[in-house]
Amino acid sequence: MLKNPRQFNLFILLLFVTSITIAQTITGKVIAITDGDTFKLLTNDSIVHRVRLANIDCPEKKQAFSKQAKQFVSEAIFSKTVQVEVLKKDRYRRLIANVFYGDSLNLNHQLVKNGFAWHYLKYSKDPILQSLEDQARKKKIGLWQDPTAIAPWVWRDNKKKNYKKSKKQ
Repeated sequence: MLKNPRQFNLFILLLFVTSITIAQTITGKVIAITDGDTFKLLTNDSIVHRVRLANIDCPEKKQAFSKQAKQFVSEAIFSKTVQVEVLKKDRYRRLIANVFYGDSLNLNHQLVKNGFAWHYLKYSKDPILQSLEDQARKKKIGLWQDPTAIAPWVWRDNKKKNYKKSKKQ
């Protein structure tokens, strides 16, 4: 138990310092692809991490281009060694990260560039991602072939609203 104010202050300081997330890079083998923006990584110390790609959002499983996004990620990184630049953890304890593979390709960028993900503006102001999305839209690459493509966050919100409506009836 903390016996005096100095111990308490030290405890609070230690708690604060350990809660700060410092970007770190971990390396591991991709052992599963959950969807276009989430996968499982096995590190050399036999720990399995769930990784969510930062600053982008791929179509949900029942949306158009979801399978193509997952296939793109599978071909790029499944069963390969990747570098994961961890930015933070989310509320589901997934590592939010930029992922690098091959000859230093950025998976987050490649998904947006190839029209398999949106730049997730709610969480990112990355000008590179926005430029890549703008170029893919202009060229009608991937999901941008559909002029009525619905962003995954809008799709999820609509799904929740419809579920709530059905529960009221």
